[in-house]
Amino acid sequence: MQNLIAKAETLLEALPYIQKFSGATFVVKYGGSFMDSPDPQVRTGVARDVVFLEAVELNPVVVHGGGKAITRAMEKAGLKANFIQGQRVTDDATVKIVDDVLSREINPEVVATINALGGRARGFAGPDIFQCRRIKVKGREGEDLDIGYVGEVTVVNTAPLLECIAQGITPVISPTAMGEDGHIHNCNADVAAARVAIALNARRLVFLSDVPGLLEDPNSPDTVISHLQISRVAELKKAGVIDKGMIPKVDSAVAAIEAGVEKVSFVDGRVPHSMLLEIFTDEGLGTEVVR
Repeated sequence: MQNLIAKAETLLEALPYIQKFSGATFVVKYGGSFMDSPDPQVRTGVARDVVFLEAVELNPVVVHGGGKAITRAMEKAGLKANFIQGQRVTDDATVKIVDDVLSREINPEVVATINALGGRARGFAGPDIFQCRRIKVKGREGEDLDIGYVGEVTVVNTAPLLECIAQGITPVISPTAMGEDGHIHNCNADVAAARVAIALNARRLVFLSDVPGLLEDPNSPDTVISHLQISRVAELKKAGVIDKGMIPKVDSAVAAIEAGVEKVSFVDGRVPHSMLLEIFTDEGLGTEVVR
């Protein structure tokens, strides 16, 4: 009986949040690494949470990653992955693999998983939604280095996304984009997700990854910064707390907050139902970024 009562109390705790967020758009950045897990609960857990969001009349929009799968496909093709300042050097052969893996393998798999669990999802290849500008990185001497077909999302085609939302369908988008030169470009999925959140006037942006949140000490999982005001970002970058792969995540979070997104969360997607715990409970988990 106590277990049944506890379940009822959990539902009642979620109720005000369900009422508060009814009809709101939530953008979820879904790390492609979850699809690699040998644990079926991890592989389907996030998809199940997306189906729950649909059921309580929230509007989830998913942007997924897939870096590890791209590297594996490159190795299989006899190509070596090369990174400069965290960016994958993307030549003609690499961008073809990127496009195939993200838009033709991972994207349909995420969509099929959501649909198999009773949800309604529709996949979009990134170039149908995103336009980008080609980026370069700085070398050691301050010179510009060309890293190939790597872009930063600048334009989001919201029409097909809004059409899905109006029909209760979850859009699932791969992080590639059409460049100004007419070529497909590889893009950072965190930046792409933030651009989607801004373009859709989303209420919340949730980054799901395989770390517990933003860590004060990157080597200690127990040092999660639970509450981060954007005014502290510069200080934490200087201290090296925000470094490497966290930089685009945090910069994207700041851009989203400044554009009107209410809150951005960094959540450990390996924890069962972590997204629901973050959205629908008083405690939450991970790192919340706020103004």
